[in-house]
Amino acid sequence: MLKINIFILGVTKKNEDYPFFHIFRPMFNLHIKDVTFSVVDVETTGLRPTYERIIEIGIVRYRNGEIIDSFQSFVNPGRSISTFITNYTGISDDMVEDAPYFEEILPKLQDYFDGTVLAGHNLQFDMGFIRAEFQRAGNPGFRPIKVCTLKLARRMYPFLKSKSLSNVAAHLKVRSAGAHRAIYDAETTARVLDRMLKAKISENPDFRLNDLIAFETSAKPTPARLQVNQNLVETISSVPDAPGVYYFLDRTNKPVYIGKAKSLRDRLKSYFSGTAPSKSKKLLRTAKKLKIEPCNTELTAFLTEAEMIKALKPKHNVMLREYGNKYYLRMRRDIPFPRPEIASSFDFDGNDYFGLFVSRKKAQQVLEIIDKAFQLRECKESELKKGRRCYLAEIERCTAPCENKNQDLYSEEIRAVYDFLEGKNNDRLSLLISKMKRLSDALLFEQAGELKAVIELMLAQIHKSSLLSEPVNAANVLVLVDGQTAQDFILFLEGKVYIKDYLLSDSREFFNALDDYFAGVIQTYSVPDDEDLEKLKICMNWMIKNKNQIKTYYLKNYRSKEELFSLVSKMKKTASPEGEYIFDIKDVINEFEQ
Repeated sequence: MLKINIFILGVTKKNEDYPFFHIFRPMFNLHIKDVTFSVVDVETTGLRPTYERIIEIGIVRYRNGEIIDSFQSFVNPGRSISTFITNYTGISDDMVEDAPYFEEILPKLQDYFDGTVLAGHNLQFDMGFIRAEFQRAGNPGFRPIKVCTLKLARRMYPFLKSKSLSNVAAHLKVRSAGAHRAIYDAETTARVLDRMLKAKISENPDFRLNDLIAFETSAKPTPARLQVNQNLVETISSVPDAPGVYYFLDRTNKPVYIGKAKSLRDRLKSYFSGTAPSKSKKLLRTAKKLKIEPCNTELTAFLTEAEMIKALKPKHNVMLREYGNKYYLRMRRDIPFPRPEIASSFDFDGNDYFGLFVSRKKAQQVLEIIDKAFQLRECKESELKKGRRCYLAEIERCTAPCENKNQDLYSEEIRAVYDFLEGKNNDRLSLLISKMKRLSDALLFEQAGELKAVIELMLAQIHKSSLLSEPVNAANVLVLVDGQTAQDFILFLEGKVYIKDYLLSDSREFFNALDDYFAGVIQTYSVPDDEDLEKLKICMNWMIKNKNQIKTYYLKNYRSKEELFSLVSKMKKTASPEGEYIFDIKDVINEFEQ
């Protein structure tokens, strides 16, 4: 019997490129559940296969929802590995020194790839290196059937901003055991492929390998173009290049969609461009009018959008229709040795509240930093009362108030936590860095590594920390928000929020609140409601990301409203264009090309 010893496993769209295509034709007609995939990932010394080499290869055999086998091997590249690659992959020269060269594992790889479809995420990169290594080993005919999950993701999940393996895996709820190691990435890719294939089978129960390859390589459909009335180009261009809110209205002038924009002019142009997204086209087909309201800054555009969606509930707005969950870190002041705890609301109960956090997970992350970086107790009240020293005191993670009852020592630690929550804490960071160095010098590398991770988390949190240097329920501060051509003034009074010249409120509320503060008037009825807290959450999240655009003025530092305004007025800019713009959509669009 004649044995054809040519390593060809598949084809692309052009079958004539493969002279033995007829031998493998039955494979292309296999139901996708009967196809075995070799999901591969490689780690390399660099990015160019012509000059760089493979240092690790991982392969996972997958068929019909199951991982049936796997193979992993380090590969000796015959050269040193750069420090950057070692830091990125965790693979060092020592790890590959005794590893086989690629030609030594070639027979094993041929066994794995034989009769399978090669798959990978951004497979073009891996294939470039694998082909180069096969060629160096004397087998230049490596031309497998290929399936790339990156290309599939672009077809199946165009809405994802990033189609990286980690992002696609997170979208599909696939957990990864690790990253930037070949076998872990290959396993993750196999599970991502499994989710994708199940989705295609649900659409077509008779889904076959031919169908998968045709789907991956098919061109994306060309979006229908909008024909814009050129006579109104000047009208569109007359919309201010300013932040604002826009409303798509139906024939009864009821909003069907509300959105915000950093630049109204740019956003309007995007809706009426020839390549507008399908969502934009749908709105333009169903809506009758478009109303636009400029705002002074992007922040008040955010606030207006959120408030109007909740009030009017347009049918095409999914997000922001209800008030979201809010979380705080509460520090009790009615007990001698408090510890921070997560709360889902705040009250005027004499305790201090820090936040707000958009999710319990975010609040939990900050609480974990506090537990690891500061010496507050973590025990329950019942354990504290027993008066027995615990393990945390032994490792200097607690001042042991259960034993020493030292209120002053514990209060110092509380003050340090407050500094951290207010975006400060250089002293504590210095102490932790010194402790990490002592552990490293004592060859306690594991403990030093754990402390290094805490320091990095702490630095990241200080950068993201709330801009208020007071608990949120006690902060009395005027915030100047600097826009491109105009400004907003937002007043926080113990959780209440007032905005000067706000589209949705009377400006007298802003000035009356300031007058009451400096006059010492106690507004017992003025308790923050859901609307205030929602505004506070939006403001905090925006200000953290745009620190360079805000300036804070703590009211306790000024004797009167006039003294405060005399300083603030020096920074005042001209206001944004006022009024609203309304367009009849049928006047802007001539027709749709179907």
